[in-house]
Amino acid sequence: MAAVVVVIVLATTGVWNPFPKLWDWINTRDPIAPGASQWQVTLGGTPQSVTFADDAVIVEYRTSVEAYGLGAGIRLWKSDADWAAVAGSGNDSVVVTGRLLTKGYQVLEPRTGKVRRADPSATAVWTYDNAILDLRCGKGAECELRAWDPRGSRPLWTIGTGGIGFVLNASNPDLPDTQVLSSPRADVKAAGPGQMPSLIGLPDDGHVRIVDTATGRVVQTVTPQADQRIAVTGGRVLTVTGTAKDGTCYYDVAATDPPSPEVVWRRRGLNLRTADNGSACRQDHDPAGGYDVVLGVDPYGREELISAHDGRRLWHGEPDQQVLAVDDRYAVIRNADKTSVSGRSLGRGGTVWRHEVNAGASAAITPHAALVLNTKPDRITALAPGSGAVLVDARTDAEVYASGRSGLMAVSGRDMAYLPFR
Repeated sequence: MAAVVVVIVLATTGVWNPFPKLWDWINTRDPIAPGASQWQVTLGGTPQSVTFADDAVIVEYRTSVEAYGLGAGIRLWKSDADWAAVAGSGNDSVVVTGRLLTKGYQVLEPRTGKVRRADPSATAVWTYDNAILDLRCGKGAECELRAWDPRGSRPLWTIGTGGIGFVLNASNPDLPDTQVLSSPRADVKAAGPGQMPSLIGLPDDGHVRIVDTATGRVVQTVTPQADQRIAVTGGRVLTVTGTAKDGTCYYDVAATDPPSPEVVWRRRGLNLRTADNGSACRQDHDPAGGYDVVLGVDPYGREELISAHDGRRLWHGEPDQQVLAVDDRYAVIRNADKTSVSGRSLGRGGTVWRHEVNAGASAAITPHAALVLNTKPDRITALAPGSGAVLVDARTDAEVYASGRSGLMAVSGRDMAYLPFR
């Protein structure tokens, strides 16, 4: 007790204060990816998302957004915002930020946080690799959809969409398309912004307005029936019909090319897993897939990958094979032996690599890396999607929040580390 009193007296008089160094020692964190990370920083909170924006790393929190330099992990700027998203790629990248329940958004420079453009009226924003879409609604519930070049100052096109703004707000609100098939240890937005699709569907009080993004026109309005679900993907409008009969669901998938109502392709018996198990056939989910590829199950329970554009079967699995991740070019498939996964090229139609895993492994796929995430022991392995070459191999329990051209961003609690590719 006497020693504690002496230390306190010395600290308060400024003679000697050991407490700052002691606190720094307590706060020292172990590396979350020893031997694989270039740098590691402690964040101000648990991130909502992490995204590469050229040579900056954008970290989104619940009430703020920060940028870090990719080279050394130095914080570049911080701004108050309830949501943030990245649009564009490379030197054309921008950061879009806004407030919840407040109209408008800002477009910022990734490295400086400087405002390039501000909009006071939009309620919803979608960010893509090659465009920004925003939706603004005026009096009388009339809304307009506008397309922008990520760094542009004038809209590329503007179209009227009717009164739909009250159901769409903030950044990247859900649209009737496909849901990402990914790993619980990889953020669903790890791949970064994708290309703006040629067709998008805007929900409108029981209807879906189909917008051609190339020409900026509403080309069709689709009204699904009670037993149907609409998914707009691959430049097609997929209508999934689930009929309850004989204690089960019978499925039918029909694809059309707006504005024509004619069926381009049809697959009877194809289950896109839009409904939960049961005989009610209530379809509450978008099909799983990536870009213009959808994942389905045939009547015998075997998984298959289908081109949404023309209905071609890109892969048909054997019993006990499982698709872990897929985009428009490659798929990661767990083999029937449960001890390995394979990378399959959907364009060439064959297996391009094979990787040994344990029973609890999961996977995710991004344009620059196929991620294999093992457990017991925890490990992150990033492979070149087309060859299987190892880009990163780190023993860590962290989650992958972003995958870019040069590496991965891994997060464990409040610690973030940059894992560069070999």
